[in-house]
Amino acid sequence: MTERNTEFDVMIAGGGPAGLSALLWCADLGLNAILLEKETEFGGQLLLTHNAIHNYLGVAAADGRELRDVFLRQVEKTKMKRLPGAEIVEADLTQKTLTLADRTQYSGRAIIIATGVRRRRVMVPGEEEFRGRGILESGKKALNEMQGKTVVIVGGGDAALENTIILSETADKIFVIHRRSKFTARNEFLRMAEGSEKVEFLLNAQITRIFGTDMVEGVELTHLSSGDLSRIEANAVLIRVGVEPNTDIFRGQIELDEAGYININATCATNMRGIFAVGDVADRIAPTIAAAVGHGAIAAKAIVKELSS
Repeated sequence: MTERNTEFDVMIAGGGPAGLSALLWCADLGLNAILLEKETEFGGQLLLTHNAIHNYLGVAAADGRELRDVFLRQVEKTKMKRLPGAEIVEADLTQKTLTLADRTQYSGRAIIIATGVRRRRVMVPGEEEFRGRGILESGKKALNEMQGKTVVIVGGGDAALENTIILSETADKIFVIHRRSKFTARNEFLRMAEGSEKVEFLLNAQITRIFGTDMVEGVELTHLSSGDLSRIEANAVLIRVGVEPNTDIFRGQIELDEAGYININATCATNMRGIFAVGDVADRIAPTIAAAVGHGAIAAKAIVKELSS
């Protein structure tokens, strides 16, 4: 049986920087809002950021968690309702209702979608089996653990090459596997990676399996130009092949682009009245902390104007 909760002015789906910013601005503008976050703690992609953060104006942090703590301390002063561990399994954007896994249903006058992105998977055998057992979350986080070891990095963008540079400080050997003939990473990352004798690039190659017993022992790959198969023995694998938006439950209800990101206008409004989207889930161009925080403010102010009209 579905339990229906009191209507809010605004329901915010997602507790990363964009969602936290939206909640703070809702409080400041006198809107009754609730923040629903799938995970057990707030922060979104910040909790996966293990590098120091120096490009967020006014605040420097040792890592994403430290910056998240700064945001959270400010939000907690508002006394606005925040609900972690609240997985949204159904969304009716026309009726403006969100239903959680426990069948609790929330309704509101407006919804801000701040569900962010998730790391794209390569969908090969062993990818899930060895998660936490040789499949790394972050090069920075695993830096000391990779001392003298062999690492396979899958991907050709900034994240893959930046992690290559980081891990080359301690790893004995790094193989970078990219399915295309050219990298999309920025030139300075590519130059630094190319300058390391520890790094070997394998272009036009695609990983097909991660193997091992208790821990990762290596990968199998296909060389796309020849069709040849080969194996690389390795102690760890880091997969950084981009991200994809968390918009599955909104498909068919709202306008998305070809990659699944939510289309918004200058006020973060979608093609549906009362539905807004903020942060990475609606930003393919500049998915940054600063942009996400700005989106939260813009959406909250636009909602005040819309609800009063």
